[in-house]
Amino acid sequence: MTSQAIAFLTALTLMFSSLLPLPAWADYGDKLPLPPAPFKGKIGLTYKESQPDFPKPIKAPENAPNVLLVLLDDVGFGQTSTFGGLIDTPNLDRLAESGLRYNQFHTTAICSATRAALLTGRNHHSVSTGTITELATGYPGYSAILPRSAATIAEVLRDYGHNTAAFGKWHNTPDYETSAAGPFDRWPTGLGFEYFYGFLGGDTNQWSPALVENTQHIQKPSNSPDYHLTPDLADHAIKWIRTQQAIAPEKPFFTYFATGARTIVVCDRVNLAKKEKAHYEAIRFS
Repeated sequence: MTSQAIAFLTALTLMFSSLLPLPAWADYGDKLPLPPAPFKGKIGLTYKESQPDFPKPIKAPENAPNVLLVLLDDVGFGQTSTFGGLIDTPNLDRLAESGLRYNQFHTTAICSATRAALLTGRNHHSVSTGTITELATGYPGYSAILPRSAATIAEVLRDYGHNTAAFGKWHNTPDYETSAAGPFDRWPTGLGFEYFYGFLGGDTNQWSPALVENTQHIQKPSNSPDYHLTPDLADHAIKWIRTQQAIAPEKPFFTYFATGARTIVVCDRVNLAKKEKAHYEAIRFS
């Protein structure tokens, strides 16, 4: 993956909370799901006395921002050079120099719960994700079944005129619902994302991943010995964004990009690990 690709993926990163509360749309209302627009035409005795009023598509406000939310698994402030860490992250550094640094993003210390809280804006227990989906129990707050009363940010933005897509690690579907038979209402495409490319569980082999596209389990796109999931996710995200902007440049997008390589250290690319080895060797022998 080129530095340009990384820069493209990170350059639009925004925390979705900066978009809320969303303004009301004048002909549609401010409650979701949006009710059908009222008929404003005229029905006469004949077509000459009638006036059609075809339903208009929902449009986001003018100049609504594109949003790319990047979530890195098991990476803390103390690891990237952007916040004083030892791992060289020049693209993140460049973003920080031209933008803002936030230093009070709180996690729940586990994967599914943090994701559920981030995507819904609610306490993880209130959306039944007090633990990872694989350890769900039959008690309130721990079933891993996201309630329909809690919409994701993707559902809100989609219903207000954004295109939405998710790439990478999901980990918010009960593990007994992740087979090819579904049900699919708690998969990404059932929770507001119009497109999904990634994996549903907590981790996967980054060289031979258990990939899902929308609601289909698929094979990895390449048998090259150099294949790694992270560049593949980036390529798919870039392609989706470019296609969306080429077809509907006036329509904003919300893209959720969550890599899985840091979930398990052995899933990192060898060349990147070698690159950072000197930093850690210096600490060990200092």
